[in-house]
Amino acid sequence: MKIIEVITEQAHINTVENIGKKYGAVDQWHIGPHNIEQRAVIRLLVDDNHRQSVMDALLNALGTRETTRIMVVPVDVTLPKVEPETSENEKSSTGGATREELYHTISKGAELNSNFLLLVFLSTIVAAIGLIENNLAVVVGAMVIAPLLGPNIALALAAALGDTPLMWTSLKTNLAGLGLALCLSLLIGLILPIDLNSQELISRTDVGIDSVVLALASGAAAVLSMTTGLSSVLVGVMVAVALLPPTATVGLMLGSGQLALAFGAALLLAVNIVCVNLAAKTVFLTRGVKPRTWLEKRKAKQSMTTYIAFWVFSLLVLLVAIYLRGHL
Repeated sequence: MKIIEVITEQAHINTVENIGKKYGAVDQWHIGPHNIEQRAVIRLLVDDNHRQSVMDALLNALGTRETTRIMVVPVDVTLPKVEPETSENEKSSTGGATREELYHTISKGAELNSNFLLLVFLSTIVAAIGLIENNLAVVVGAMVIAPLLGPNIALALAAALGDTPLMWTSLKTNLAGLGLALCLSLLIGLILPIDLNSQELISRTDVGIDSVVLALASGAAAVLSMTTGLSSVLVGVMVAVALLPPTATVGLMLGSGQLALAFGAALLLAVNIVCVNLAAKTVFLTRGVKPRTWLEKRKAKQSMTTYIAFWVFSLLVLLVAIYLRGHL
């Protein structure tokens, strides 16, 4: 349950009220002119199942007007308790977060800035030390603070919405983060002695079908937690399908001259990236996350087809590589 607050000219009050009534707002109220521009504030109390429909209708009617501002405000509790009615069609909607809310949350994880690079830098150092010292607690800590999962989920969302700018931003951020982690761990591998008896390190050089299944399930859980508003689940997902430890392992093994083990870690990293993106896109598709307008939907459909085909093909190549590595 959230409040959709619309600030617009008084002439559009009836439009907003009619949208609220038509698309199932639980309650609505408005405040009269509050500034010299003679704009009014209309608030709609909307449950999760109807929020996307209300947002789309508001954007279609008022979204292009410079005098209109639409905001989504969280509601901790409302009394008396409301039991929203859900039709069969609404059960297949996102039912937790609107397209706009998802975009706002996920796109922030794709931003390439000093904070992102600093977190990658620090988490790589922590992960490398934890791997070398065979310290599980340290490795888990690095998994949680590493921001590498964000750009991959943003990439899947960009494909779902046909958003080319976000797609390129996600790719750039992803490559920058992985590149920094790889170079830094390579440098650490050249400086520090590597203990091949470390179970935490050696476990990241082996990959099998179980790794593929884990990455697919974790990627799906990551997006599902976002679309349903249960973002706290992401902490567990970060640990389950962490991209940083295998990246750090690749660098450490290359730095110590262990090329065969470095290849195994690189294969695990590739499996995680491919599976996270494929699972994320599949969940976005099944949850009905798509653009608002017809033209954007056509662009997104083309993007989705190419995106899924690319990741499915990549996964098949990796499965062949895993098979050959285990039988040669």
